[in-house]
Amino acid sequence: MNKLKVNLYEFLSCLSNAQDMVMPELSNHHHMVAYLAYKLAERADLSANEQKDLISAALVHDIGALSIGERLELIENEPEYINDHAFKGAKLLKNFTLLTDGVDRIVKFHHIPWNNGKGRFYEDEEVPFTSHIVHLADRVCGMIKHNKDVLNLVDSILASVNRNKSIIFEPNLVDFLNEISDKEYIWLDLVSPDPLEKIPDIGLFNTIELEEEDITNIAYLFSQIIDFRSRFTAYHSAGVAKTAEKIANLMGFSPIECNMMLIAGYLHDLGKLAIDNSVLEKPDKLNTEEYQKMRSHSYYTYQLLSNISSFAPITEWASFHHERLDGKGYPFHINGDKLSLGSRIMAVADVFTAVTENRPYRKGMEDSHAKKVLNDMVEDGALDRNVVNVVIENFNLLNEIRGEAQHKALEVHKNFLHCM
Repeated sequence: MNKLKVNLYEFLSCLSNAQDMVMPELSNHHHMVAYLAYKLAERADLSANEQKDLISAALVHDIGALSIGERLELIENEPEYINDHAFKGAKLLKNFTLLTDGVDRIVKFHHIPWNNGKGRFYEDEEVPFTSHIVHLADRVCGMIKHNKDVLNLVDSILASVNRNKSIIFEPNLVDFLNEISDKEYIWLDLVSPDPLEKIPDIGLFNTIELEEEDITNIAYLFSQIIDFRSRFTAYHSAGVAKTAEKIANLMGFSPIECNMMLIAGYLHDLGKLAIDNSVLEKPDKLNTEEYQKMRSHSYYTYQLLSNISSFAPITEWASFHHERLDGKGYPFHINGDKLSLGSRIMAVADVFTAVTENRPYRKGMEDSHAKKVLNDMVEDGALDRNVVNVVIENFNLLNEIRGEAQHKALEVHKNFLHCM
């Protein structure tokens, strides 16, 4: 297999959808902001590269605000701590090698008010003009939300924006918004199912051949998004990812396939962003209703990742980890003869990690108990015998790898919070 490739737009769109999944009431907000930012950039005659960076930043502008309460407050008004999430988001994006250097800076300053020209700078740093575009687009879209009767909101939106011309918003951008506001299609595009489909120049986003560092960065970025929502979920995913990667290596997968397995492991619980935090972080066993909610997560993982065309094997390996060889798994009930070896490895890695790690409601199992669980699940028709045999034969090595990965995940989480 050649190097893994990814279309940057597809990837950023997936990232945006993952953020929106935290709170369905705010779904499409990032796409709306990206579309309006594009229309303003078009009027401002920005270059193709500037437009590309602007759309990229708009798609992930609230990546640093993934708690439900914080996101809702950001959409509805501008609290005193408004820049906190922007600075966190910029920190997450700064080392993400798929984006140009300027994208993190656009995100960092996207809530700086114009303040009669003082907003050209923040302390000693120059604020990109494109940050002010995102700021205006963000506030306008916050006033629209999902109101399908958007044309009746235009006058009140413009009145609010014009009142804050030069105070909060860059004056030229306010003029541009006024100029394009008589085009009804723009407002109707904003409340369409996917505003980004209306951008004709989405081809600006090319397909990128990933280096190993890029793959690591993708895995890290998604794990941080999950971490914001549930530290334990990120802790678990780190263990699954490194365990699955090593099992794949032991079973003869190529280096690039092992890298893909690593990404799949980090992303296998991405759909848990759609699950209430009270369920994710419950320090006890789930009741029947909670368990049924939890069972939906692998479906949402599939929905998110399937939009990245080059991620097909990764999507499968990440999403089918609760399928069983006897066809009694969930959510797709796929029979064993249709489950790839990669999917079987991920299923075993998930169980191995779950039984050996410390969970909120219990300590990790003793080795003998963990091995018995794995073997019993083989006999019950759930797991692949050959994969489980590899795990049993390399149990101590894999358990050490899992423990180190999860310890590192906790340290990364602590260090990130400490730096804020």
